Amino acid sequence: MKRRSSNKSKMVTLVTVLLMVLTACSNENRTSPSISGGSAEAAAGSKSTEVTVHIARLGGISPLMIAEEKGWIDEAFAEKGAKVEWSNFTSGPPILEAIVSNRIDLSSMGDGAVITGLSNQIPFEIIGLLGDGKDLNTVIVPVNSTISSVADLKGKTIGVAKGTTSHVYLIKILQSIGLSQDDVKQINLQADDALAAFETGQLDAWITLDPYVTLSVEQKKAKIIEVEGEFLAPLSMIARTGFVKEHPELVTEYLKVYQKTLDWQRDNLDEAAALYEKHSKMPASVIKTVLERSANQLSAYTSQAIEAHEASSEILLNNKFLKKKPDFTKAINNTFVEELN
Repeated sequence: MKRRSSNKSKMVTLVTVLLMVLTACSNENRTSPSISGGSAEAAAGSKSTEVTVHIARLGGISPLMIAEEKGWIDEAFAEKGAKVEWSNFTSGPPILEAIVSNRIDLSSMGDGAVITGLSNQIPFEIIGLLGDGKDLNTVIVPVNSTISSVADLKGKTIGVAKGTTSHVYLIKILQSIGLSQDDVKQINLQADDALAAFETGQLDAWITLDPYVTLSVEQKKAKIIEVEGEFLAPLSMIARTGFVKEHPELVTEYLKVYQKTLDWQRDNLDEAAALYEKHSKMPASVIKTVLERSANQLSAYTSQAIEAHEASSEILLNNKFLKKKPDFTKAINNTFVEELN
């Protein structure tokens, strides 16, 4: 009986060895990435814990283009075990949709999208202020147009991206002289489409931002309509609420790099303009002019900016553009910017 048991044991051992050899050969014939500095299991574990951060660049010229080109954000996030996925948006409203579906974690937005988003309780926080937006929006008309004032816009066809800071600006300047949206014909167009429509004579006026204003004026295709009064349009840094709760350290890194980029841009205008030209196809000379006028600087949210949002919200509410007025004090989170100083 003992001999039979021994033979059976040897047979089991032999079968086990053969299975191990076959498995090893099978694995060798498969194409797999090389693993260094640890076992495959350790690498798999590391990969599963890597955080993917979804960052949206807003507009044709964004400091994030420089941060990506220089590798500053990718490097800073890699040190925190995270990687970046970039996306481009021409205006704020589509970013709101992406936040709802967890496709955007960090970005910036104008006052129109911020106000609308908070009114609709979209889950994001305001984590910084980039500027009061005093000179952000402009009314331009074809260079040979007879329009010379906001009052002359009555009955005219105006290009503007609905729900954006430019849309809010249009409503406010019309109201300031006793007109409303019903007194003009609005065509909802994103920037590139609006530029084409403007240059082909399909628009009587266009409410837009730089670099499109400077480009059109320098090419002698447009003139600026002066607007009386001051209309603030705060530009905000934003973060998806869930992302803030889960990865506050990455929010801090994001703002650090953004501030570093703004500082570099201010000190290297020619190189920055050349870089933007490559990405936006706008002439570097136009971009440099825009950058020289830019006053954007990352800071904590101010009482003046909050008051500007509240005043704009009241106007939008009266124009039935909002269902309810948002509470900005609950949405603003200055702690991350304050940590930088």
